[in-house]
Amino acid sequence: MKRRAFSTTLLGASAAALALPRRAQAQGGPIEGRQYIRLTQSVPVGAEPGKIEVIDFFWYGCPHCNAFEPTLEAWVRQLPADVAFRRVPVAFSAEPFAAHQRIFYALDSLGLVATMHRKVFYAIHGEHLRLDQPAEISAFMAKNGVDADKFMEAYGSFGTQARLRQANQLVAGYKIDGVPALGIHGRFYTSGTLAGDNGRALAVTDYLVQRLRKPG
Repeated sequence: MKRRAFSTTLLGASAAALALPRRAQAQGGPIEGRQYIRLTQSVPVGAEPGKIEVIDFFWYGCPHCNAFEPTLEAWVRQLPADVAFRRVPVAFSAEPFAAHQRIFYALDSLGLVATMHRKVFYAIHGEHLRLDQPAEISAFMAKNGVDADKFMEAYGSFGTQARLRQANQLVAGYKIDGVPALGIHGRFYTSGTLAGDNGRALAVTDYLVQRLRKPG
């Protein structure tokens, strides 16, 4: 979802993700400025040396991010060892974005992203919860077996606030104006809007990762 609305199509995403690299090799690869953007100024990379960083920029309230999540998760499970994947929640305005950023980073600090990430998406898009007020968030966590007191402590912590600032700096550095989007090693980004759909965006990411492996 952009600051202004946009739509993407996920039909055939898995097939596109597999097919595009072969087409790209035959045709010389995705086109810079069309299927992906090269950043005019590189962004600092958080991955350890020798790893290629891929960032999923998302918002829990975005229906396109929710629809993309199963395809993205399947792709992440097959990533090679030299690719470091992480998620960065985006805030285009203070509310409700900042609350959803806090939810993600609180879950991350408690080691609960693997079990709760999809549940947060479902609560918002399946159960139509807003999850933008502390009382509602606390009740949702308790309902799902999370220690609500520990969660809300993490939710309001200085550490979480610091990570929000870092996330916002990354979003600004990559010049993200819509989600879902994918940042590649501080140098490129792509999205379903640029690539044609979210499956193709993953294929473009694969292409750029392979390109970054080559010296020079």
